[in-house]
Amino acid sequence: MPAPVAPHQPEPPSSRWAAFTGLFTAQVLLALGLFVAAFALFFYLARVVFREHSQVFDNWGFAQMDRLRAAQPWLTWPIENVLTRFGSVYFFVPASVLVPVLLFRAGRRRYAIEFMLSMAGGIVLNELLKAWFHRDRPTSALIHQYGLSFPSGHAMMSVAFYGCLAWIAVQHGRPRAWAVALGAFTLLIGLTRIYLHVHYPTDVVAGFAAGLAWLVLLRTGLQLFWKEKKELIDEGQPLLNNP
Repeated sequence: MPAPVAPHQPEPPSSRWAAFTGLFTAQVLLALGLFVAAFALFFYLARVVFREHSQVFDNWGFAQMDRLRAAQPWLTWPIENVLTRFGSVYFFVPASVLVPVLLFRAGRRRYAIEFMLSMAGGIVLNELLKAWFHRDRPTSALIHQYGLSFPSGHAMMSVAFYGCLAWIAVQHGRPRAWAVALGAFTLLIGLTRIYLHVHYPTDVVAGFAAGLAWLVLLRTGLQLFWKEKKELIDEGQPLLNNP
């Protein structure tokens, strides 16, 4: 006859607190610093645009792009018809479905969930911020674009999309050059919006800042959740299946 199993004893509060504080590793603290810096930059830009009504940075950014367009007019076609489209909703909608499907099929359920949350949350947050600030687009736009201007959806969603891809690539042992290349591509997409005058430079920088803040917040929160979940499973507490 098997011996009776002793009932599970609740873990002492001190032990649970030690496990909780152990989640705050140097990596999490670094992420917290990035989040604070990105949030501070976004807040500063919002103050410059809507409180101080300064156009110094916007005028300077437009002048640099206008000088580039005058010197290299051949750039306009590939920027308008190729490069900037990799930050558009017409690219992100199918890509945001395809990438999680591929991750699920590769057995990377956790990464698929993180990617879907990154894109879905980024879209919602961008629309909320645009509705809150309600800034019209530049009147000097070279192409017609619908919607509001601050922060740039192309910039913000590019950070959410390519930033998440960069994280997954690094986690799977890819060279860090992959992450650098994806970061440079994200920067180029943001610059195309200034080149085409469909966003003010402050819109684009604010989009980068908001996207980075959202991505860091999501990644850190999920990291803490997955680690806490694994520790509870290791202790034998009932939880859903770990992906």
